[in-house]
Amino acid sequence: MKTEQRRLSTAEERRETVLRTAIGAFAARGYFGTTTTEVAKAAGISQAYVYRLFPNKEALFTAVVEYCFVQVRAAFERGAAEATGSTPEAVLESMGDAYARLISDNDLLLVQLHAQAAAIAEPAVRDAVRAGYARTVEYVRGACGGSAQQIQQFFATGMLCHLIVAIDATAVDAPWTRTLSAGITHY
Repeated sequence: MKTEQRRLSTAEERRETVLRTAIGAFAARGYFGTTTTEVAKAAGISQAYVYRLFPNKEALFTAVVEYCFVQVRAAFERGAAEATGSTPEAVLESMGDAYARLISDNDLLLVQLHAQAAAIAEPAVRDAVRAGYARTVEYVRGACGGSAQQIQQFFATGMLCHLIVAIDATAVDAPWTRTLSAGITHY
């Protein structure tokens, strides 16, 4: 009779679990309102173990921000691969659709919004957000071959999507919400 041995998680697997769990915790209460105790409890580990994986809350949050940018990049890559044409417009439209699907997971969207707000006061968060946008903008530029103006418009529309989703603008039937939401796909 064979006895099954319990397989222990590696530190990297635990780190990944903590990051995925931390997204939900930080989405709900933001950088300033979330404690490492809450993240540890949600991940089913001790706070001490969180500190073994991340030296402090700032490092945990910046890792979450970077993790979110990885998810955005993956969505853009899927969108670029699924584009129906090779023009900048076709690639950007497909990447935008992939992003709209991604942010239908409100946790990822909320972490992005909280990160932008925390970036004002927290230099490490600001650096993580800057680095994430730098990589993302350069990926979009290379993937679509568009002009600086097209890429700026693409990101501006993404920010508008954040606003529309964050305030649930589609739940309000008014001229101003129709104006903001015109031509923007929601999932």
